[in-house]
This record gives sequence, C-alpha cells and structure tokens, in this order.
Amino acid sequence: MEIIEYSMIELIDPTGILTGIRYEFRIYVKFDEEDELYNEKGTGIRVIYAVDEGEGKLASYHLFDRATEQVLDFDLEDNEIAQLAAFCEEHLEEE
Repeated sequence: MEIIEYSMIELIDPTGILTGIRYEFRIYVKFDEEDELYNEKGTGIRVIYAVDEGEGKLASYHLFDRATEQVLDFDLEDNEIAQLAAFCEEHLEEE
C-alpha cells in the first residue's frame, strides 16, 4: 500500500460529548495490481483519528472507490492499520 495523496480537516463536535480532538483524513492509496483492493482509478481511505490528553489513535476507517465514493467492504491488515496511524500522527505533528 503506497500513500499518494491526502487531505485533513479537524472535526468539530457540536454536542461537546466527545473528549479530545477528532481529525478526518482522506488518504488516497495505490495497491499492487495483485492485491484484491487494487483499483485502476484509485482507492481512498477515510480515517477518523482521535487525540485525547496527548494520545493519538485511529478511531475508525473505511475504504472507498475514489471514482464513485462507494464504500468498499474490506478490512486492512494490522500492518496497514499501523501504517495509517503512523501517517496520521506524523502529519498532525507537522501542523
């Protein structure tokens, strides 16, 4: 899985129920042609990354077809989830 592009926004909790800060990352990735997630037009991953009391974690994610925005019913492998979490943490530090 190769990350080729991303965008990030801070999510605002209008209810004030959630603690910490939430960020939405839209990460666009390229998979090897042999991978079942390979898509010629590209695959996106919507990640909700939460930071509370200085600790960050990947709260949720889902994959989607970049061309249609249709959600894909696939799970990532543990090492890919760890890669996403590290990517989000790194890019938050840059802000």
